[in-house]
Amino acid sequence: MSLIDRRKFLSYTAGSAGLLGLSGAMPAWARAASDGTLARKGSDVLSGDHLTLTVEDAHFVTGTRNGPAVTVNGTLPGPLLRLKEGQDLTVDLVNNASEGTSIHWHGMLVPFLMDGVPGVTMAAVEPGETFRYQFPIRQSGTYWWHAHTLQEPMGHYGPIVIDPAEPDPFDYDREYVLMLTDWSPISPHEIIRRLKVGEGYFNYQQTSWTDDYPLSGKDRRMWARMRMMPTDISDVTGSAYTYLINGHGPADGLELAYNPGERIRLRIINGSAMTFFNVRIPGLPMTVVQADGQNVQPVETDEFQMGVAETYDVIVQPQGSDAFAFVAEAVDRSGMGVAMLSGRAGAKATVPALRDPPLLTMTDMGMGAMSKGGMDHAHGSRDMAGMDMADDMKMRDTSKLPPDVKVGPGLDMVAMNPIDRMDYPGLGLDSVDHRVLTYKQLVSAEPNRDNRRPSRLKEIHLTGNMERYMWSFDGKKFSAVTDDPIRFAYNERVRVKLVNDTMMAHPIHLHGHFFELVNGAPPNHQPLKHTVIVQPGGSAQFDLTADAPGDWAFHCHLIYHMHTGMFQVVTVRPLDGGDK
Repeated sequence: MSLIDRRKFLSYTAGSAGLLGLSGAMPAWARAASDGTLARKGSDVLSGDHLTLTVEDAHFVTGTRNGPAVTVNGTLPGPLLRLKEGQDLTVDLVNNASEGTSIHWHGMLVPFLMDGVPGVTMAAVEPGETFRYQFPIRQSGTYWWHAHTLQEPMGHYGPIVIDPAEPDPFDYDREYVLMLTDWSPISPHEIIRRLKVGEGYFNYQQTSWTDDYPLSGKDRRMWARMRMMPTDISDVTGSAYTYLINGHGPADGLELAYNPGERIRLRIINGSAMTFFNVRIPGLPMTVVQADGQNVQPVETDEFQMGVAETYDVIVQPQGSDAFAFVAEAVDRSGMGVAMLSGRAGAKATVPALRDPPLLTMTDMGMGAMSKGGMDHAHGSRDMAGMDMADDMKMRDTSKLPPDVKVGPGLDMVAMNPIDRMDYPGLGLDSVDHRVLTYKQLVSAEPNRDNRRPSRLKEIHLTGNMERYMWSFDGKKFSAVTDDPIRFAYNERVRVKLVNDTMMAHPIHLHGHFFELVNGAPPNHQPLKHTVIVQPGGSAQFDLTADAPGDWAFHCHLIYHMHTGMFQVVTVRPLDGGDK
């Protein structure tokens, strides 16, 4: 397919079961949910050069919740693909489900026609059809696969482990893959409908005059005038979600056995639809050795926040106790996933209680280090009494926006002073009394291959209207028919600056490439990532070598943000103008 035919292709596919198509009719899997095959919890392991993945409608039960799901080869999550660097892989995707599907190989460097995004690189695989993926394995590390349709939050995802051609530069005795996800018995179509009705629909932690949140009356009036809530942390919360680890809910008693003194590698994947997780093992330090599948210089920490689609590999060495609790707490503290590291069968550690929900701050409003009374703490003051927002609604001052940002109903906030927040550990973790990982601490273990200085700066604004539940880049909701893509020349070296004009953190993912975080590390050791969290009201920068010709998805990995408009296509043109 020629790149110049992209619009014709997109206009043909996007309206059906493609990327952004939302049907008002009840899907077949919802009508038949009670008759679906019961999903098995956990992943089987598939290895080899030719694999088959079969998608089916199913029914899932966890705790007191049950409802429609999608399984791959009968399990939720789907199979763990255990691959080897340097092999050639063939995967047959068989769709026995009732809606169109696909597989995106998240973080993997594949030809763009194998990337698995309906409406961009392929048409959806319709019910009864089979699609064959074929590509070489060019890397090693921890990754994952998932549908690029609304089957994804229902269970269409699974982990990938690629063993390196050469040994890793760290030792371990045992490993576990831990896939963190969120699952709801409410269908994705219905969740979007409810968010459109009221973006705070699932937020049961709203502030009022009678709650215990540490806000003054003046602060409360200010938030009310802005029609915002300082507790508006997650769009979909534990009121709708059960938080799973390898398909097991908190009550399922997932146990991970070990022998005291062993070095254990935990491959941790945030494969959720909408949830940032705070990961910790109380009483047990973690040494981070990989981020997004790429080796980093080891850094010891006690907790880290994972955006949707990020992966971290850590080494732990449990000893001195019979058990340790692995905890993945939702960022809004509305629930958690739990597994037990057990040194003997049945041993259990105390699971910590949910912590108090965090509150948004001035910095999260894009006013970092600013207030009328002078300078403020870089991570935001919780005392906003000096701000008279009724008279000074500069949050909506669009005069400093670049000319290509569209001003309209899809833009309800502008960050006045969007500071770089690479040193920020994540909402709610800036005041804990233990070590928390930040992007500033990540340093590539090996020198990067391209040390050229970027030839230009590309600035992209993350925009939205939370009240209307509209999300976009540069104020423009994605349209497959009318949008021009973001264009990079083949092998161009570009610095991309992402400016978050919203009060929510966004995990931004670029397909087909790794980029280097501009985080203060030496230029030749900037850490490689495929997904970056852009903090509320802040900015983040990365250096990109556009070395993969084709059309690539670029989007927020919060699935309901992506499906309601925070998506764009990045086109990388070969030097000869043709396809490769």
